[in-house]
Amino acid sequence: MDPIHIIGGGLAGSEAAWQAAEAGVPVVLHEMRPETATFAHRTDGLAELVCSNSFRSDDDEQNAVGLLHWEMRAAGGLVIAAADAHALPAGGALAVDREPFSRTITARLAAHPRVTIDRGEIAGLPPADWSSVIVATGPLTSPALAAAIRALTDESALAFFDAIAPIVHFESIDMGKAWFQSRYDKGETEADRTAYLNCPMDREEYEAFVDALNAAEKTEFKDWERDTPYFEGCLPIEVMAARGRETLRFGPLKPVGLTNPHAPATKPYAVVQLRRDNALGTLFNIVGFQTKMKYGAQTEVFRMIPGLENAAFARLGGIHRNTFLNSPRLLDDAMRLHADPRLRFAGQITGVEGYVESAAMGLLAGRMAAAERLGRPLAPPPPTTAMGALVTHITGGADAKTFQPMNVNFGLFPPLEEARGGRRGRRERYKGYTDRAKADFAAWLEPARVPA
Repeated sequence: MDPIHIIGGGLAGSEAAWQAAEAGVPVVLHEMRPETATFAHRTDGLAELVCSNSFRSDDDEQNAVGLLHWEMRAAGGLVIAAADAHALPAGGALAVDREPFSRTITARLAAHPRVTIDRGEIAGLPPADWSSVIVATGPLTSPALAAAIRALTDESALAFFDAIAPIVHFESIDMGKAWFQSRYDKGETEADRTAYLNCPMDREEYEAFVDALNAAEKTEFKDWERDTPYFEGCLPIEVMAARGRETLRFGPLKPVGLTNPHAPATKPYAVVQLRRDNALGTLFNIVGFQTKMKYGAQTEVFRMIPGLENAAFARLGGIHRNTFLNSPRLLDDAMRLHADPRLRFAGQITGVEGYVESAAMGLLAGRMAAAERLGRPLAPPPPTTAMGALVTHITGGADAKTFQPMNVNFGLFPPLEEARGGRRGRRERYKGYTDRAKADFAAWLEPARVPA
């Protein structure tokens, strides 16, 4: 049997390879690292997490991304299994220890009898004799491949900027000022209830911090980058600060649901939160602090945060250009390119935003490609499911003229006929969405269930 070729060993490509191989189809997974590096990756491991270490909410009853976790578990997803195996305390969220997470995925794929890992860049369109290809090259698609795709589609690739948050060594944080607490003490275990490290600011400290953000030296964009927009879900901290002096205090620095044990009678004016980045608890990332400030400015400004005056940074923030397709115009409902149907696309290059969404699209692409190879084509999941809602959106539900990257959310789901509208019935409505989705996803999965 001819193999399925998968280009890109990130979250989507790794998941696609696993799903196709588990279905009984041979796979060649092409990853350009370490032969060709990117500025954002630090290792040659598959499924390396280069930005946050959070897979966001794990609530599968009230949250769309938590529902997506549930669907991926039900489908035997490799990425979600590795995330569960290397989960860190994070309140109601699923955060992962990024290095062992990547090592686990790399090892499991390398050990799979139907997976071959090929290290080397695919610098143009795949050879004509590759009859089934999944392109999962992510936001950092190599310039040569991106140019070849643009030429094939006669479509200028859209792009936006993604920013990366800094990581701090725990031993450098002043615990005489900072404290552990999840917002509203959320979580079922003590570890979850103390998953976040909090640094309080009074009004004077907050105002000085905003002034410093606004005045800090920023990374200059090249001429061809100047009109590229940001993704709203990953705005640099200084871009948020420039929108208004109170923007941060009602965003990532909101002080609600937290009590400072060092001064319990004093309500903080703002609070900076850090989240554990590894299982040892030696590294913490600053939540919501994606930035395009220059490195010198970052250390100066971030050390203004109470508790971080002597912060040692394991990684400073950065910014990168993110390339994605106008999928509603270019892809069919099986994620194949209209201009060349042997090519499927998966992951962030299709215009989904987020680790979980990218892996989920890889899961679908891998299953669809394998089913096609085995002579029993697979329809996408119904739009009442999280995966189905997302793939329906990117392959036609969205307006091609205004298409921008999208996280999974209940706004993509068909309405519930019996649900009451309005905020008062929101919990009931969300539970209705997730109950319906689980039943419909299980029904979709059953005929296509792959051997373990």
